[in-house]
Amino acid sequence: MIYLVEDDSSIRELVIYALNSTGLEAKGFEKPSEFWKAVEEEEPSLVILDVMLPEESGIDVLKKIRSNPAIEKLPVIMETAKTSEYDRINGLESGADDYISKPFSMMEMVARVKALIRRSEYKHEEKDYTINNLYVCPIKHLVKVDDREVVLTLKEYEMLCLLLKNRGIVLSREQLLNKIWGYSFDGESRTVDVHVRTLRQKLGTAGDVIKTIRGVGYKISA
Repeated sequence: MIYLVEDDSSIRELVIYALNSTGLEAKGFEKPSEFWKAVEEEEPSLVILDVMLPEESGIDVLKKIRSNPAIEKLPVIMETAKTSEYDRINGLESGADDYISKPFSMMEMVARVKALIRRSEYKHEEKDYTINNLYVCPIKHLVKVDDREVVLTLKEYEMLCLLLKNRGIVLSREQLLNKIWGYSFDGESRTVDVHVRTLRQKLGTAGDVIKTIRGVGYKISA
């Protein structure tokens, strides 16, 4: 089940219709309070949040999702104003897995939703990784630093696993965008930089395993 929180009834109805017509079960909500009530009854598999909402902003809703252990790993797509870089960056730093700028086509929205669902269902190889005080167990979706579990968003986790899988190889921002987002991403390469920054922050003392290769991208040394 996909939940959409969008106060514009015309956009909400179009998105829900587009998702349902392509075989994706979806429900729409005008207010965050309606969304939270629905979450108590049924946990969604993916959430689409508009930034500008009544009662509380989409960013605030996102932060509550990420701070709730029961639903913290839910894939989230943010709807942002096309001209608002601040909303996009703020959304990514708050834990959004993807964003789509208004106005958008229904085909683009459906494509992004399907891509994120595919990525969230993707099974990483079973090999465990240990580098200094960092431990990653893909089969358990587990990340630990100094034996303490670290909670990452889906995109942060996938980026870490991809870098580990390609240990010693420099991956460009474009490669990371295409492989992690799962489609030909038309956004800014800064999206990768934002995710790497938050990933390093969450990894704490283990964050420096991710090396920046100026003018190229990122890698984890062999």
